Amino acid sequence: MTATLERPAVVSGPSHGLVGTWHLTRLALRRDRIVLPIWIVLLGIMPSTSSGTFETLYPTAAERAGLTAGMGANPSLSLIYGPAFDLSTAGGFTAWRLGGFLALVIGLMAVFTVTRHTRAEEDSGRAELLASAVVGRYALLTAGVLVSAGASVLIGLVETGLMIGAKLPVEGSLALGAATTVTGLVFTAVAAVAVQVAEYSRTANGIGAAAVGVAFLLRAVGDSTSDATWVSWLSPIGWAQRIRPFADERWWVFLVPLAATVVVGAIGYALLPRRDVGTGIIPPRPGPAEAAASLRSPFALAWRLHRGPLLGWLIGTAVCAAVFGSVASGIGDVVGESRQAKEIFQRLGGTDGLIDAFMAAMSGLFAMVIALYGVQAASRLRAEETAVRVEPLLATGVGRMRLLGSHLVFAFGGTALMMVVSGVLLGLSNGMRAGGAGGAIGDMVVASLAQLPAVWVITGLAVTLFGLAPKFTTAAWAIAGLALLLSLFGPVLNLPQAIVNASPFSHVPKLPAAEFTATPLVWLTGVAVVALVAGLMGWRRRDVG
Repeated sequence: MTATLERPAVVSGPSHGLVGTWHLTRLALRRDRIVLPIWIVLLGIMPSTSSGTFETLYPTAAERAGLTAGMGANPSLSLIYGPAFDLSTAGGFTAWRLGGFLALVIGLMAVFTVTRHTRAEEDSGRAELLASAVVGRYALLTAGVLVSAGASVLIGLVETGLMIGAKLPVEGSLALGAATTVTGLVFTAVAAVAVQVAEYSRTANGIGAAAVGVAFLLRAVGDSTSDATWVSWLSPIGWAQRIRPFADERWWVFLVPLAATVVVGAIGYALLPRRDVGTGIIPPRPGPAEAAASLRSPFALAWRLHRGPLLGWLIGTAVCAAVFGSVASGIGDVVGESRQAKEIFQRLGGTDGLIDAFMAAMSGLFAMVIALYGVQAASRLRAEETAVRVEPLLATGVGRMRLLGSHLVFAFGGTALMMVVSGVLLGLSNGMRAGGAGGAIGDMVVASLAQLPAVWVITGLAVTLFGLAPKFTTAAWAIAGLALLLSLFGPVLNLPQAIVNASPFSHVPKLPAAEFTATPLVWLTGVAVVALVAGLMGWRRRDVG
């Protein structure tokens, strides 16, 4: 009796390239069943909740009358928020204040989502395993694109529905929601190209995030320079704002991002069959046959892994701090004569001068964002662990605590360095506009360092999760995001102080506007130390992997 072996089904050709897409899409949705709803809810509700504060901030027609002229004439404000088309209504003010921010964030969401379900799957080896079954060549990419595009559409729909429910004009609500959606579609297509070019998911995320950053910078240059407004038309974020929601909408502009999505997405699909699974169009540079002496220690390896993200974060921090510092002198144009707006800025940043309150608020904002780097750096060893690169190291003479400590140098030291850089650039740019840069730099460095214990609390909690509950290490991102949202929107939305106090940033003295108090900083430092020790002890005792 002769046994016969059936050959596995071969899936090839354009008619079979999408086989298995539905199953992979369901798998991606199941994996993102927590992350995607958070993105959708947060981005979807933000415009409607913010629009409700407009009438509170500017209750009279006289206070609203000068907003468009005052803010539109300020190039620093245009650099950050974009062109001020019509700020006399709640919808127009909301679109100006949040339109660019929503486009920026949904672009990052699209990049991370596509990379997570495509290139990251190849890094882990799961894509190759799936490719050996009855799965089409384009199925994995299409599943990632569908999830990202679907999330972008849902965010736009939630935005539109809630804004209409908040009694904003229907046409403007549709325009703002659709503008957010098409921006997500454009960067979904950009991510589809990035995952073909790059060898690893980390590199693909870097390329995609860089594209989002370049889009923001192009938009900023065009909107803040009267002789170069055409530059904004080179940016997907600029396209979203040129739709002009709540300000005589230009519906034909939608053709530009939709055409870009089709063209760029087609490039991504065209590149896919030109590479093997697990490789990129651009191959990595081969290293030397023998490692250099500078790589013969755990710290040297950690430096090699962290230097790219650290440099990128430092550059971004420096550029943003210089921009926001230069805006401080024109903050009066934002609030005008509104007593309520002044009170909100003071609640965010202190109780004295408006410019000092604004600078204190900016110092706190940078601390919240830099805490995200702390989470990223503290979680890096977990990524190495799941990629089975930690066990071979520990099989040698490298100790556990020495290995983790090398990464924590960048998690804690890197955040400290960024806070100093942000303080220096905030003070320098503000001082150069207002005069007296020397004193301004010193004040802002102190204000930035006062935020550091709160940053370290978030970083320490990430270490705690890594050591005690490694499967939930990614929850540190949710902790950091929640702290940011509570601190940023809690005072504006008049949330109960007990809820706002859940964020460690709410306990930091609002320097340079407020008086320095050391007690909360001591408590925050103690919490950070306890969280760090708990994580170290957990890592020392638990199994690797």
